[in-house]
Amino acid sequence: MPSNQTPLGALPARFRRQRVLIVGCGDVGLRTAGQLGAPQSQRVRLMALTSSPDRVRLLRACGITPLLGDLDDPASIQRLAGIAHRVIHLAPPPTDRAGSSVRDPRSLVLVRALRLRTPPLALVYGSTTGVYGDCGGQRVDETRTVNPHTPRAQRRVDAENLMRFLGRSGVRVSVLRIPGIYAADREGGTPRERLLKGTPVLAAKDDVYTNHIHANDLARACAAALWRGKPQRVVNVTDDTDLKMGDYFDLAAGLFGLPKPPRLPRDQASSALPLMLLSFMSESRRLDNTRMKQELRLKLRYPHVRDGLSPQGQLI
Repeated sequence: MPSNQTPLGALPARFRRQRVLIVGCGDVGLRTAGQLGAPQSQRVRLMALTSSPDRVRLLRACGITPLLGDLDDPASIQRLAGIAHRVIHLAPPPTDRAGSSVRDPRSLVLVRALRLRTPPLALVYGSTTGVYGDCGGQRVDETRTVNPHTPRAQRRVDAENLMRFLGRSGVRVSVLRIPGIYAADREGGTPRERLLKGTPVLAAKDDVYTNHIHANDLARACAAALWRGKPQRVVNVTDDTDLKMGDYFDLAAGLFGLPKPPRLPRDQASSALPLMLLSFMSESRRLDNTRMKQELRLKLRYPHVRDGLSPQGQLI
């Protein structure tokens, strides 16, 4: 019978039911659960870690077994040891108010818990493309050396290193580097609110390239990596859009029937925009998604932001 020593047990393959644990089961986690639960419901049992009792009912309604625990409370996480065959880790690092910490204690707590007993067969970690830093608009593939410019990106690099450490235990680790996530049915998932506020963008001569992925395509990538990801592999998960940030907002304005945002030179924007927004406007890169398409065999349903933002595309 299955045990923590032999997670799949000695049962014939047709009787084995994989236990999948989602850590950080927010919007993308729920979408990923939908991808895993629909076509493979007979061979997958879905579980999700949550620190909020209020989410228990929602998770159960989605066919997910809730497990109460908090990554900020290591003692509550030890029960995860040996509980799952596969893990999807989407929980973000904590936000350091001083902006100085470059470690991710939550990922460290999770790795320690998973190593207490038989580790999972595979783990997918949702990182960020911010680990590349500013690339001057160059085309960037996964072989590029990371160069994070912000504490939040540095914490993601720390988490990636922790996942690689876990991989030394025999876990097949996939690190997905994720750009801006959008979707019409995602809270704050479109530029509409920002366009309504008339928030400026950079003038064309100062503008930066930006990258995007539709939330549903990201969920499909997470599910694909769980089953098809190569060992200890980094994958850029991005669509085919090749736009600068201002052009992206101009496109969205046209689709939504709203005025285009005003353009400001960078020296004026530095005093008119919040620091967080300015940080995104200080990094320019164009992501290569060849590895995602070839290794994960993912065919994008929303290859361009136009497909996901247009009224017709939102119905797909």
